[in-house]
Amino acid sequence: MNEFGVGTYTRNIVRALGQLDHQTDYVLIGAPKKVAEIGPLPANFQSIPLLNGEATTKGYFECRTILRQINCDLVHIPHLFWMPRSLPCPYIITVHDVLEHMYRAHDGSGLRRSLHFQLTRRVLKGAARILAVSKFTKSEIEKLFNIPSSRIEVVYNAIDPRFLHGHATDADRQLLAERYQITYPFLLYAGRISPHKNLVRIIEAFSALKAELEKQGKFPDLKLIIIGDELSKHLDLRRTVVRGGVQNDVRFMGFVPIDVLRIFYDLAKVFVFPSLYEGFGLPPLEAMAHGTPVVTSNTSSVPEVVGNAAVLVNAENVFEIMRALLRVLLDSSLRERLKQRGYEQVRKFSWTASAQQIFSIYEQVTASNRGRLALAAERAEIPSH
Repeated sequence: MNEFGVGTYTRNIVRALGQLDHQTDYVLIGAPKKVAEIGPLPANFQSIPLLNGEATTKGYFECRTILRQINCDLVHIPHLFWMPRSLPCPYIITVHDVLEHMYRAHDGSGLRRSLHFQLTRRVLKGAARILAVSKFTKSEIEKLFNIPSSRIEVVYNAIDPRFLHGHATDADRQLLAERYQITYPFLLYAGRISPHKNLVRIIEAFSALKAELEKQGKFPDLKLIIIGDELSKHLDLRRTVVRGGVQNDVRFMGFVPIDVLRIFYDLAKVFVFPSLYEGFGLPPLEAMAHGTPVVTSNTSSVPEVVGNAAVLVNAENVFEIMRALLRVLLDSSLRERLKQRGYEQVRKFSWTASAQQIFSIYEQVTASNRGRLALAAERAEIPSH
């Protein structure tokens, strides 16, 4: 678990289940530090530390031993896993995306990728139920792994509740001014730094936008702020900044905690997220929760998540991204429309609703398994002639 991604999912689903269900016994198996991040839970939740990493062979066997000892009815694996599961009870698995399997045909190390793909398919085929975080992800699982639609349920993500703490205060503005020296209008990107996030085109579109704004005499001090993970591995982004002549106008902030990120979202003029591929894509919703207009891509799961509350663009067309940014910056009635629609869109997703759906799936799977076991026991008692 970490601040974002699978960590956000696991923390919020467990918390919501804790509010929803005080009867079922839940056991959280994992690193104590990660379990502690979830916070206080009711008495029907306990945790067992996993001493070896969950992605290691040792961790896999340790987990299997724990499951045998506690005699559990069902395991929920919160992310796609490639190691085949021979577990002592049924399991369900959440799939956030299938990005790593999308381009396997173009990769040189064919044998390893093919093995990884086959093992992942075995894991999916062995699951009692698969939870996909969007309809798009569900359709990708069906197509890529040939899994029947009836075995896959769509259970949406939602934003972390800390993004719903209202608008930035004067103290928040002061924090950005003092700690980060931000006193100017800015566009914002927040998320992972990886090729499918399309950051090179964001920077190119921003460079073109600066030139257009200069012609119109608008927003002379506009900056682009990029919040994400470790940047040192991504020299292509620095080169793009230099090539576009925007060295003084693009700032890479690295990682910032959620309590600070929410201030960035709130004060941004536009949130720009032209990602090429998303299994769900939380950042546009996080920005919408703050009333910030969003420009994002018209591909993968993004249109499903943002609905009519964002300006959608062809993520491979730099000038389309630039024109959308220009329009959203300068058209105040469009900004207001996006703001109101954004608030409505965010309300469509909630961890409580998702946890209720998941709990219902837990009940279906365990009831079905008990039925199978009872039938098997009954047959074992019938003498053969």
